[in-house]
Amino acid sequence: MKTLLRFLRPYKLQTFGVLIALAVNLAGVLLVPTILANMINIGVSSRDFGFILNQGGYMLVAAVVSGAGAFACSYFCADLVTKVGRDIRNAVYDASLAFSGGDFERFGTGSMITRTLNDVNVIQMAISITIQMILPVPFAMVIGIALAWSVDYQMGMMLLSFVAVVALIAVASVKSAARIFQRLQRFIDRMNVRLRESITGVRVIRAFGKEKTEQESLDEAFSEYATNAIRVNWIFATFDCSAFFIMNIAEVAILWLGGNRVGAYAMEIASISACVEYAMMILFFIMMAQIGALMLPRALVCIERCREVIEHAPSIADGPETALATAADAPAAPAPAGDVVAHFGNASFRFADADEDTLHHLNFLCRRGTTTAIIGPTGSGKSTIAKMLLRFHDVTDGTVELCGTDVRELTQHALREHISYVPQKAWLFSGTIADNLRYGAEDATDEELWHAIDVAQSGFVRELPEGLGHRVAQGGTNFSGGQRQRLSIARALVKKADLYIFDDSFSALDFKTDAALRHALAEEVRDAAVLIIAQRINTILNADQIVVLKDGCIQGLGTHEELMRTCEAYREIARSQLRAEELEALMDDANAKGGA
Repeated sequence: MKTLLRFLRPYKLQTFGVLIALAVNLAGVLLVPTILANMINIGVSSRDFGFILNQGGYMLVAAVVSGAGAFACSYFCADLVTKVGRDIRNAVYDASLAFSGGDFERFGTGSMITRTLNDVNVIQMAISITIQMILPVPFAMVIGIALAWSVDYQMGMMLLSFVAVVALIAVASVKSAARIFQRLQRFIDRMNVRLRESITGVRVIRAFGKEKTEQESLDEAFSEYATNAIRVNWIFATFDCSAFFIMNIAEVAILWLGGNRVGAYAMEIASISACVEYAMMILFFIMMAQIGALMLPRALVCIERCREVIEHAPSIADGPETALATAADAPAAPAPAGDVVAHFGNASFRFADADEDTLHHLNFLCRRGTTTAIIGPTGSGKSTIAKMLLRFHDVTDGTVELCGTDVRELTQHALREHISYVPQKAWLFSGTIADNLRYGAEDATDEELWHAIDVAQSGFVRELPEGLGHRVAQGGTNFSGGQRQRLSIARALVKKADLYIFDDSFSALDFKTDAALRHALAEEVRDAAVLIIAQRINTILNADQIVVLKDGCIQGLGTHEELMRTCEAYREIARSQLRAEELEALMDDANAKGGA
């Protein structure tokens, strides 16, 4: 609840407005039967038409005031709920931006989507229901019973007993439903994960003919949710029927007791009608509150789930010095340390809960004006090296430096300002091509965008009718794999950086385009360091330095020619990718240069 109060605190004015409007609405609702009773007891019995008109006017005013209060309450409530929901979503999203890869794996993508959308919707509904259905109940009970007691104490006692019975049933039903609602949120997470996998992997499912298997898996997830949802509805239906039954019994009992009291001259006949109205109103409020209260256990679970994200301490965070230092003394912009841009100094890395290191004692440099390539078999840790530079992961031993400064001493924002990165999976955002290219440099001109497109061999953009304004679907699915890679490379080139990282970013390109792009790239980033992570040996033949990884260890370090002579792991990669005559030619060339 502290988390929710924290988000409600900035909106004290709206909260106060809601409470005032609610009180006005409730006063108007409870005044109407009281005025009606007076009209009948005094005006009708004495045939005083003037008094009847006078009381009718009061009833009209009470009804108008009640309606205005209800409208104001709904307006302020909607305004409050919308703003609180917006703030919670922003807080969850802002917190997720600071997450490392490990943090995301802990929560899961499906769960994060559920927390941001579904859970916040539940919280918004719970706030609205609490204000409009639950808050009026105690006031209506106290005022209604007091008014009935003022008419006749026996009526007050009877009304109190019926209200107590209905309230106890409502509390019991809410307690029973609370445990089920806690499970429902986990089932919603599971459904989201299964749905997301089925939708994103639909081509794979069809290719392997696994439609029936996936359908059975989805049916199982849906059935678990449905079974528990039905239990909640059964509890609600039981209470609903019980409450209506008690309401009918209460009405009959009030009429019976009222008739006896009127016969004994203890109360007037019109007061029976008022007491019936009080009883029906209070019991109706309790029923509505019970419906709303069923949401509260679920909402509390949702608040806790959002709190877990908001208050989660990222496994990778800015150090206290960089986080608190001013712009004047924080190492926010690393100064060049000679021509060395990136330095791995005996760096090792181990994933959380792993038994051994994934990367072992890495030592190499990335110099300005040179290209460093990393190659190795799948699972050797190549992409992890790029993520260590970007601080998606932190080293567990040793250091990683950018321009002479340990990356852990830099703010993450400042660090990434000096790096331009093309991820292994080319991803484009919905919008236009221009929007995507300006992602790293918002002030880039159209001329700069076209230049980056030309360097990235993305000439197909010029053939599009809208050019830079061409619409991009989510994930860039309206482009081929090679086109997405080239646009991702163009986006990286628009941003001016000290270090460019290309994580297997040429894999979907044909050899001709690959060669042309690398030739243009060498000229474009000649004043920066380039790190290329590759699977194909043809992509890195001309690199100034090649790092050969195997099982997380550096097996070789040098140029292509040097590695062909000295590194068996590199020769194995060459043998697996090249034809015999190509391999022989490369070996002869390497031996010739070595002999020279």
